[in-house]
Amino acid sequence: MTTKQTAPPVYAQEKYALEDQFPERPPRYDMQNSLYRERPGHMTALARHFGSPDTILVLGDIPVRHTFQRGLGPQMLRYPDLIVAFGVDSAEVIARHGYAIDDQGKPPDFVLEIASLTTAENDYTYKRADYAAYGIPEYWRFDPTDGERYPSGLAGDRLVNGEYQPVTIHGTKESGYWGHSEGLNLDVCWEDGQLRLWDPVARRYLLTHAEEAEGRITAEAQRDDAESERDAERQARIAAEARVRQLEEELRRRSQ
Repeated sequence: MTTKQTAPPVYAQEKYALEDQFPERPPRYDMQNSLYRERPGHMTALARHFGSPDTILVLGDIPVRHTFQRGLGPQMLRYPDLIVAFGVDSAEVIARHGYAIDDQGKPPDFVLEIASLTTAENDYTYKRADYAAYGIPEYWRFDPTDGERYPSGLAGDRLVNGEYQPVTIHGTKESGYWGHSEGLNLDVCWEDGQLRLWDPVARRYLLTHAEEAEGRITAEAQRDDAESERDAERQARIAAEARVRQLEEELRRRSQ
């Protein structure tokens, strides 16, 4: 995906007094985001995949609303578990501690919620209606329990004429599910209770933190093996050259 790059204005954190910032989110009492977003590292993978951090926002647990108003309470806001927005001023969102759609001139392009015991029903009812009213083009829901909290393990909606229409979800031979996000040009996948993101162009998954670490360890081991092999070849060459010199010296002695 390509996004026209513009030089965003510089927003300092100190520019906004506390009353000009969105309120902090109430504390969460579940581990869903840690287990299925932070620990795998999906936000980091998406940020690396898209690049351009000044104008492409990848964040989670920040409030979204049409406009900012002083005195807003957390109960008046929506806090998607994952937000992706292209062609925005990321620094302004971070400085304001929230995403004001009117200030950015557009809604986020993609939001995702992860099912928890305390928010599940709200996610596919009231939040769905609010995200449609905000004009968010795609809204996805991931349930690691495969339908115990949401009606299904994976669901996506795409905004059509102001209303959400379900994204087609496909099954896999491995009893997983996937659907294509047009906004991200990635496949959103449910695999063994884990959220995965597949790049259909590169034909590979966006790597999790564990996969990146394993790749680095494997690469380092391969470099060590290659270096050991080069050392062995060098020692063998030195030994062979020494043997040649020894034979040449022996021949000279015999010819005298």
